[in-house]
Amino acid sequence: MKISEVKDVLGKVETVSFSLPDGTMVPEHFHVTEVGLVSKHFIDCGGKERVEEVVNFQLWNANDYDHRLKPQKLLNIINLCQRKLDIQGDFEVEVEYQSSTIGKYNLGFDGKNFQLLSKQTACLASDSCGIPTLEPVKEAASCCTPGGGCC
Repeated sequence: MKISEVKDVLGKVETVSFSLPDGTMVPEHFHVTEVGLVSKHFIDCGGKERVEEVVNFQLWNANDYDHRLKPQKLLNIINLCQRKLDIQGDFEVEVEYQSSTIGKYNLGFDGKNFQLLSKQTACLASDSCGIPTLEPVKEAASCCTPGGGCC
């Protein structure tokens, strides 16, 4: 989800809630402790220089069980961050949330809740680093026919 989409949603919802990939909800007394622009400048395994930038939200649970972040308050925080940090682009949003370690998630929206979506590592240079691409698995019906070569 891009920052513009998050802001659009915040203008339409009455509450701010986040669900984890397994469907459980982030406790409703969470805080957004950071909003910022994160830049990653790196070389991939194929030797190509890359730059990735995301807007990052950090969610945190405290023991103040009566705390509830309202949509307008989060929108104000995002706008302040964009202004103070001079964030010009419409970047993807990444969310950090504490599990057994700090987890990083992509962000989605299901019409009611923001969704923390699992991120995966990947080879960005698979065409040049020697990792073979996986061949599609043949359907059982197509290989187990007379002359199919599997018997």
